[in-house]
Amino acid sequence: MSSSPTVIAKTYKNFVNGQWVAAADGKTFPVYDPSTEEVIAHVAAASAADVDHAVKSARAAFDSGPWPSTTAQDRGRLLYKLAEKIRQNAGALAEIEARNSGKPIVEAEYDIADVSTCFEYYAGLANKVLGHVNPVPANALSFTLREPMGVAAQIIPWNYPLLMAAWKLAPALAAGCTCILKPAEQTPLTALEIAGYFEEVGFPPGVVNIVNGLGETAGAALVAHPGVDKVAFTGSAAVGKIIVKSAADTLKRVTLELGGKSPNIFFPDADWEAAVDGALFGVFINQGEVCSAGSRILVEKSIYSKFVESMTEKAKRIKLGAPLERETKMGPLVSKEQYDRVSSYLEIGKKEAKVAIGGGRPKQLGKGYYVEPTIFYDVKNSDRIAREEIFGPVASVIPFDGESEAIRIANDTPYGLAAAVWTRDIYKAFRVVKSLRAGIIWVNHMQPTYVEAPWGGYKQSGFGRELGPMGLEEYLETKQVFVNLDETPIAWY
Repeated sequence: MSSSPTVIAKTYKNFVNGQWVAAADGKTFPVYDPSTEEVIAHVAAASAADVDHAVKSARAAFDSGPWPSTTAQDRGRLLYKLAEKIRQNAGALAEIEARNSGKPIVEAEYDIADVSTCFEYYAGLANKVLGHVNPVPANALSFTLREPMGVAAQIIPWNYPLLMAAWKLAPALAAGCTCILKPAEQTPLTALEIAGYFEEVGFPPGVVNIVNGLGETAGAALVAHPGVDKVAFTGSAAVGKIIVKSAADTLKRVTLELGGKSPNIFFPDADWEAAVDGALFGVFINQGEVCSAGSRILVEKSIYSKFVESMTEKAKRIKLGAPLERETKMGPLVSKEQYDRVSSYLEIGKKEAKVAIGGGRPKQLGKGYYVEPTIFYDVKNSDRIAREEIFGPVASVIPFDGESEAIRIANDTPYGLAAAVWTRDIYKAFRVVKSLRAGIIWVNHMQPTYVEAPWGGYKQSGFGRELGPMGLEEYLETKQVFVNLDETPIAWY
């Protein structure tokens, strides 16, 4: 791909009730290219008034518009059309995603392909929502209906901008809900690019609304709004706790996909080259801006020194560069705020452990929020770099002595999103899998994610599940219906 960027519109408005609308107070905020630190767009900044407009539009579309009478088959057809529309524009969307988020173009292309796959998957599930007949001990028919939950507020992060939008929108729309999506303020552009697609393929006005703004204004207003039935959030544990407290006032349904400090465990009998590659991929993919990143690398002592050396040598080959260059393996972090955060942890790590490679900004690059792939070793599990989510290309390598200690260290964390174990011993693998307290476990791999399988965590990594059939369940209510078949009057007096 050439380095000539796709032209990005100078100003984006909010998308509400099938129309592009400016913020009520006319305010906008800038959006940056993190590789150049330049402004590439301005986006309408939603206030509480704008959020109220969006919620009322979604509420009307759910309660009285054509959406409630749209059949499950037709909802599926619309999602198929949307998936195809995205696939037709995949190249341009991937380029915008790379420029806005900093991720390498090759990764962005994979992400956009997964977006289409996600919408197609839930298109196929739309007409497979089933109720049940309940065998009650009465002359009656008892059955359950599964119905859409209502208006869903969906707040997404900046690390996988359009893919996270698809993870939220696809199951909600398949279930029959209406949605207000708030993209991360750092990376709203691809979600806004596809906003018009919903109208083009035939979704009624108000079914999908996209509002932009800061979490403390637009996000907070969405969570607190009484017209919202369900909140789905992906982001930090700290913000997740705020959302739960706010949603409690109106007892909204909530699902949270939060942070992690995932252990990536290596035993001596693992395939050596695959294991070292898996350690690097698990923590450096997408610049380490991954909630499930295998940032705690647990290595058995008998192979520990050799493993650190091998990781270090291979890490030297990781090419940092501009997101649109196809040879780039790591781009810049998403923003100056994130760059400063990661940089602060690099200084903490230098005081807590030893540096095998990295630890700062690459000297060969000029502007941009770049951080070297960094490996700390001789890390203690009590160190801050081993306990706190850094969300950057920072690995903490921790030695262990035997299977029991590996499990103890792996589970000694407030998080429980993901984990991986590398061994050729199938018995050991399953013993460890059963012992790990995490929602996603990989064996001899790191980070494979498929729409068909549920995604979510234990402990402070959140609750509820996305993807797979369980992701659809999160947007459905259950209604019990009892039909009396006994003509005898009720004798209660």
